[in-house]
Amino acid sequence: MGIFRRGGNKHSLAVAMTGVTLGDRLLNIGCTDPSLLGTISSKVGLSGRACVIVPSDAEAARARRGAEDAGVLLEIETGHLDAFPFEDGAFNLIVVDNQEGLLSGMRPELRVAVLRQAFRTLAARGRIVIIERAPRGGLGALIKPSGSATIDPTRCRGSSDPA
Repeated sequence: MGIFRRGGNKHSLAVAMTGVTLGDRLLNIGCTDPSLLGTISSKVGLSGRACVIVPSDAEAARARRGAEDAGVLLEIETGHLDAFPFEDGAFNLIVVDNQEGLLSGMRPELRVAVLRQAFRTLAARGRIVIIERAPRGGLGALIKPSGSATIDPTRCRGSSDPA
């Protein structure tokens, strides 16, 4: 049925919500999904700037893979997230990838330091967007993808179970 079929890019909602456009100066903080990073970064084009700062070499490799797959020029910085190696007001859009709890899993003082750095590098009239995962709701919560169904044996009653 056509109404249940997904159309277009799987990241079209995230791209639309960030509002990224041609010529933007974009900073991504963290890299959970390399294809999302590549898709968002590709929107700035050659007239813009796309950067990512990640805390580990594993995330840097993930970001590099996403940039290569999308054919994007991406500046990748690996290091502490409490000291960005960028000048003040360098970006007009900052996207925080919090899908695996990068920001929410930090100690409060480190979280504050990261957000201070983000505000320091944000240009006047710029914006910060945080991307998170949310539990599925509505019919999506009832219909799980194949292979992810879990069965609680204590709640199942078959014909051989005593009532």
